Amino acid sequence: MTTSSSERGVSLGMPELPAPAYPDDVRERLERDAREIIARYPDSRSALLPLLHLVQSEEGHVTRTGMRFCADVLELTTAEVTAVATFYTMYRRKPSGDYQVGVCTNTLCAVMGGDAIFAELQEHLGVGNGETTDDGKVTLEHIECNAACDFAPVVMVNWEFFDNQTPASAKRMVDDLRAGRPVEPTRGAPLCTFKETARILAGFPDERPGAVEATGGAGPASLVGLRLARGEIAPARVVHPRDGAPQDRDVREPSPAEHLSSHDAPQDTSASDPAHPAGPAAEEGE
Repeated sequence: MTTSSSERGVSLGMPELPAPAYPDDVRERLERDAREIIARYPDSRSALLPLLHLVQSEEGHVTRTGMRFCADVLELTTAEVTAVATFYTMYRRKPSGDYQVGVCTNTLCAVMGGDAIFAELQEHLGVGNGETTDDGKVTLEHIECNAACDFAPVVMVNWEFFDNQTPASAKRMVDDLRAGRPVEPTRGAPLCTFKETARILAGFPDERPGAVEATGGAGPASLVGLRLARGEIAPARVVHPRDGAPQDRDVREPSPAEHLSSHDAPQDTSASDPAHPAGPAAEEGE
């Protein structure tokens, strides 16, 4: 006796219909922008990433219609476009908020308070990871790294930095976003909506007054390597590995007995405090 697919718990369903096309006026406008993007590259296929940002700026996420458009103008298959759109997390696959609030939960930000910020924002907004508030204003997500460890914990809104955050400051920030009150990033360009951000990422100029001139440098810890590469003197506090006496030295000329690491600072271990040994009392090699 054979069993049907429904009896086996398998629902084959109907094949998905082709994605609808954009309205004529929208497609005409997007085609004009697409031609400008494609002209930047010797190989039209290289324009796929900015084109995905372009269609994302239209609806706030990359729709099937947007992927069909990219495939058409680049003469690719929709499968090729989908493979790229689903690989990069900057391309949203479902409707999302005007403001993408990303909390860094990678190691340093996490231990500095990123995990607590993310947990409290979830409760405060009533959403989970990747979910959007009912008013369509805020989409919350955790991000692996915002590349700003010297400002940890860091939150990003539409890829603009909000440094040295706390649960309280992060909650005030999302409340202001939802209420339409002005919110200023710690550094970088003034905040704009996610759709506007997507168009800028597609390579079109940010025409807001003062936006291009706005900037924000990296922190001192991020610039140490650059200063050393330029041959600049970068004084550092060096901790002696034995007596703990700090002293200022040119970091380019440390003595052999000194190391530029906080791990060399004296600590109460079994070696330094025989009265409190750690682990089994056994000699090395026994």
